Amino acid sequence: MAPHAVSQEHQRIWWKEAVFYQVYPASFKDSNGDGWGDIPGLVSKIDYISSLGVDVVWLSPMFESPQVDMGYDISDYEAVYAPYGTVEDVEKLAQACHDRGMKLILDLVINHTSDQHAWFKESRSSKTNPKRDWYFWRPARYDEQGNRLPPTNYRSYFAGGTWTWDETTKEYYLHLYAKEQPDLNWENEECRKAVYNSAIHFWLKKGIDGFRIDTVNKYSKHIDFPQAPITDPKTFIQPAAQFWCNGPRIHEFIKEMNTKVLSHYQTYDGQPLVTVGELSLTPEPAGVLPYISAKQKELDMIFQFDITHLGQGNGFSDKYDFTPWTLPEMKRIVEKWQTFIDGTDGWTTVFNENHDNGRSISRFADDSLAWREVCAKMLAIKLMTQTGTVFLYQGQEIGMINAPKEWPIEEYKDVEALNYWNEAVRLAENGADLTRKERIRHGLQIMARDHARLPFQWDATENAGFTTGSPWMRTHDLYREINAESQIDDPNSVLSFYKKMIRLRREHKDVLVYGSFRLLEPENLSTFAFRKHYQDKTAFVALNFTASPQPVPTGIAGSGKTLLASSYEKTDPEMLQPYEGRVYIDY
Repeated sequence: MAPHAVSQEHQRIWWKEAVFYQVYPASFKDSNGDGWGDIPGLVSKIDYISSLGVDVVWLSPMFESPQVDMGYDISDYEAVYAPYGTVEDVEKLAQACHDRGMKLILDLVINHTSDQHAWFKESRSSKTNPKRDWYFWRPARYDEQGNRLPPTNYRSYFAGGTWTWDETTKEYYLHLYAKEQPDLNWENEECRKAVYNSAIHFWLKKGIDGFRIDTVNKYSKHIDFPQAPITDPKTFIQPAAQFWCNGPRIHEFIKEMNTKVLSHYQTYDGQPLVTVGELSLTPEPAGVLPYISAKQKELDMIFQFDITHLGQGNGFSDKYDFTPWTLPEMKRIVEKWQTFIDGTDGWTTVFNENHDNGRSISRFADDSLAWREVCAKMLAIKLMTQTGTVFLYQGQEIGMINAPKEWPIEEYKDVEALNYWNEAVRLAENGADLTRKERIRHGLQIMARDHARLPFQWDATENAGFTTGSPWMRTHDLYREINAESQIDDPNSVLSFYKKMIRLRREHKDVLVYGSFRLLEPENLSTFAFRKHYQDKTAFVALNFTASPQPVPTGIAGSGKTLLASSYEKTDPEMLQPYEGRVYIDY
């Protein structure tokens, strides 16, 4: 088969053609002035979301939680964190979405719970408790001097180790994330049944339409827990994802969840449910395809994170140690994950932003006053012309950008950011790495999760119209310049452009959603160009990633093509203007 050829057409299903819109509830809209976004606030803005032309609302965790990790530490799957509202509010939200022809999906966070969950409280109460084996408990090890050591030397996601000592029963428990997020033991069948009933059945019966599934490839661990090889001799804790990611029973567990639970439900309008998994640390297509092959009956699609890893250092400890990247690197990533489904029954996703990354304009383009709007439009063209299911993140559609670099570290709230910062401070104080503090500060200014979590900028009133109270997180200094109200009636705004691109994607879904991808000029350092083909229809996309004019790439310039969109009102047939994006159609 020739490169980029497709041996079969992809089956057309509603979620492949859908545009999803992610809402981070704490930061979207506060209805009662307590400074915390809530579900009634989201419902009050549902017409705004509907006006974008999106098809699905994805609501990030709103469950009962101590909020150590912004709701990804769930203490009760069947309750809503009170500042967000109630279970009835979620039902009202689902109905509001359905009334407008949109669907609603929730986050499914079932690799771990909060340490305040009733299950964990029972599990830690005694070694003989029936729920003891619902989590991973292991005895201590001891060195030659008799010092207590954790069961393994694994490094966690949030800096530090993966084991915490519990005085009650004198054993360690496992947590891949914060110590307040103990991992569930999916090897225990009773535990799995409880998860299905409490976290999945409960909400599907309330009328939601599917799930974004958190950390979906971490349910199966190597339960003999071997020691990790020493790859960083400066520290006791070592990267060890090979022992807890994509484990030996992972496909068995996901198939069981699908066949025993998910497959028994439909969306509100009788369509198949949708599932999209967060599939980290799986860098090759051969590892991804088993999760999304239609015949395997596991997941509909997954998020692959190479594009959001641009600029991140290698390994866990270097995540926020910024590494400059080149445009050909970005192109290779996009090409890899655009073409890996060719000739398969799998599907892919495309996104530039989510709640775990810095804003795309600030990371991939130029967020200065001179260029931020045209960069937002250029990135919109890049996103909306790729094959796969599109995911937008709140505020992306109005061109929100990272927090100012002048903000002190005290403005950062995220547990991961603060753990990395505190680790850098300790290393500096110990004399182990005197430059790490400034390197991590720089990395956080570009890539920290906090940037995506700033309150949504609704208007130019105090606190950007997000709240009448004191916001839980500082609003962006530029909310008077960047806000939704100022863009709604402006035909040249970033918001209007996103609406236009969503319409164009729908009108040309054959080639833009389902078309085969072909990269052009892969080593060009300034321009990103590609071609999409479907039957007798071809789309051509050219993106200038520089602040200087660039020639329209070979193969795109010339007559016979219809210009569908540009990030500029006026175009030059031969030259792309600074940060200009264009898409052409050729019939």
